Amino acid sequence: MMNNMRILHIVAGAGTGGAETFCLDAIKALHDAGIKQHVICRAHAHYINAFEERGITYQTMRFGFFEKFGIGQMVIKASVAGFKPDVVQAWMGRAASFVPKLSVPVLGWFGGYYDLKRYKNCDFYAGVTRDIARHITEKSGLPERSFVLHTFGTLEDGDAVDRASLDTPVDAPVVLLLSRMHWKKGIDTLLNAAVKLPGVYFWLAGNGPDLEKYKDMAKALNLNDRVRFLGWRNDRAGLLKSVDVCTLPSRYEPFGTVIAESWYAGVPLVAARAAGASQYVTHERDGLLCDIDDVDGLALQLGRAIEDKALRQTLIANARKTYEELFSREVVTQSIIDVYKKCIAMGKK
Repeated sequence: MMNNMRILHIVAGAGTGGAETFCLDAIKALHDAGIKQHVICRAHAHYINAFEERGITYQTMRFGFFEKFGIGQMVIKASVAGFKPDVVQAWMGRAASFVPKLSVPVLGWFGGYYDLKRYKNCDFYAGVTRDIARHITEKSGLPERSFVLHTFGTLEDGDAVDRASLDTPVDAPVVLLLSRMHWKKGIDTLLNAAVKLPGVYFWLAGNGPDLEKYKDMAKALNLNDRVRFLGWRNDRAGLLKSVDVCTLPSRYEPFGTVIAESWYAGVPLVAARAAGASQYVTHERDGLLCDIDDVDGLALQLGRAIEDKALRQTLIANARKTYEELFSREVVTQSIIDVYKKCIAMGKK
């Protein structure tokens, strides 16, 4: 799939997180599809290593407050003049807020239900879910310039994680959480549910502001023998290969790329009914759902996903179908390219 288009990406996010991970995955996939790209981003080592491995040109910037109206806009204008992109893509609100008025089409990507004020110099908008795209259309009044761009769940291959390295018995059921350590992710709900599932081990992969609080909570609940806090991990595929269930107990989750990743990996998913899971997961078809903050319900569904072999196979088979239809690397990459083509054809607002 060769394309002559040129895309300038502006990425202002942190080094870790779901949206930041997808942004980098998308840039890699577009490179493999033959798209010429230049990136303005923060100096995250794993970003820079990925770009240098692929020969993708880049420039680093801090995206601090005092850069927004001065050197930041100068850097972006200079990159547009030098690289001559067909489309500029701003990944989320902070990046979009740095974009000056440009002569080329600008596409702003939404990972949540954001205010459009930060996207004032964008000509097009893309939401990670159908409902976020609806929100954008409602706020912008521009349905023809608003698109859905799903994340993809395709993971770079990796060896299964050795359970012994995480002090976990080979024959024990294991539940995996891939998440920031933050109140909105429902991790306290998961820890309380873990109390009701003796013998089940829990791997909690991620960093965040509440990490120490949840470590203290696990200790207070006498869960230290079965709960492992892994920190941020880049071996998502390896972790998923080593567990029995993946869970997403979030109170607030516009989507949750882990949904698509668990489907790709063939691992049953148990999620709370936050926005993303409610839109895309069908209970007892391709995942199991419980109410937000429902400790008993979460424990019940995790237990079913572990113990009911027939149900596990049903969930895995149907999840694969949903993944192939909406969230495969090939489908999502082509949808991104198709949106870029529409932006080029329609031009500036």
